[in-house]
Amino acid sequence: MSPMWGSVEQYSAIHWSWAIAIYLFLAGLSSGSIIVALLVKWNRHERSNSSIWDAMIKAGAVVAPTAIFLGLLLLVIDLGRPLSFYWLLLRYNVTSVMSLGVLFLLIYTPIVIVFMLLVFERGVIKHPLLAPLEGLINLVKSFHSYAKVIEYFLFVAALCVGSYTGFLLSALYAIPLWNSPLLPVLFLTSSLSSGVAVNILVGLLFFKSALNTESIKYLLVLDTRVILTELPLLALFFIGLFYAGGDAPTAAKAALTEGFWAGIFWLGVIGVGLGLPLVTVIIALKSHVYRVGYIVTNSMVVVLGVLMLRYYIIYAGQIYFG
Repeated sequence: MSPMWGSVEQYSAIHWSWAIAIYLFLAGLSSGSIIVALLVKWNRHERSNSSIWDAMIKAGAVVAPTAIFLGLLLLVIDLGRPLSFYWLLLRYNVTSVMSLGVLFLLIYTPIVIVFMLLVFERGVIKHPLLAPLEGLINLVKSFHSYAKVIEYFLFVAALCVGSYTGFLLSALYAIPLWNSPLLPVLFLTSSLSSGVAVNILVGLLFFKSALNTESIKYLLVLDTRVILTELPLLALFFIGLFYAGGDAPTAAKAALTEGFWAGIFWLGVIGVGLGLPLVTVIIALKSHVYRVGYIVTNSMVVVLGVLMLRYYIIYAGQIYFG
C-alpha cells in the first residue's frame, strides 16, 4: 500500500470497527435530536400543528427513539455474543464508564419512548392499525400532569447519553488520540449539530409542507451557531493533544497529516461537514435568497460531517499511536 494510504499493518490493529462508529453516531443523534426538540418546545413552540417548530418537536420525538433503538441493536449484534450486553446489566460496576453508559441508556430509552407517545397521543388513538396500543396510551395519559418533570429528566438523560459516547473513548488511556477531556464536549456539540439538522430534514419531509422567509433564515443560522462552536472545539482538542505528554503529540500530528484518515478529516469533517454549510449560509444571507433547498443541503452535509467525525475519531485513534 502506498505511503499516502498508510501501511497494511496499521489497519490490522482495528478492534473497534464501523459498527461502533455508527453506534456512537446514532446514540449522539438520538440525544441531540431530543435535546433540540425540547429546547424548541420550551422556547419557540407555536401552538399550531403546521408550524416548523411543531414539526421539529415531532421529528425529534420520532428520530430519538428510532436512532437509539437501531444503535443498541447494532451494538448487540456487533458484540457477537448478545448475552454479554445483558451481563453488563447484571454485573453493574459504578467505576466503569461502560456500566455508567448502560445506566444512562436504561434511564433514557423508556423516557424517550414516553415522550414520543405524549407527542403523538392523538394520532396513535385515531390510527386503526395502532388501536392495540390504546391501553398503553391511556397509561401514558396518566403522566400528563408530570409532563414537565418528564421533559426535564429526559433533557438531563439526553445530555448524559450524548456526553457518554465521548467519555467512553476518553477513558481508554492507551489510545493517545482518544485520551482528551474535550472529547465528550466535542461529541455532545456535534450531536446537537446533527440533531438540529435531522430534525429539520424529518420535520420538512414528514410534518411540514411550507416555510416562510423568517423561518428559513432562522433555521439556516441555527445550525451555523453550533458549527461555529464545533470549529474552536476541534482546534482546542488537537492543541490539547499537541501539548500533552507521551505519544499524544506525535499521534495528533500523524492523524492530521498522514494517510487516508487525514484526508477524511480535512475534506470530510472540515470541508464538507463544517465548511460547506458555512459557505451556504453566507451565500444565502448575503444574497437575501432564502430557499428550502439551502436548508436541505445544509442539513444533509452537516449530518454527513458528524458521521465522518465519528469514523475519523474511531479509526484514526486506533491507527495513529505516535
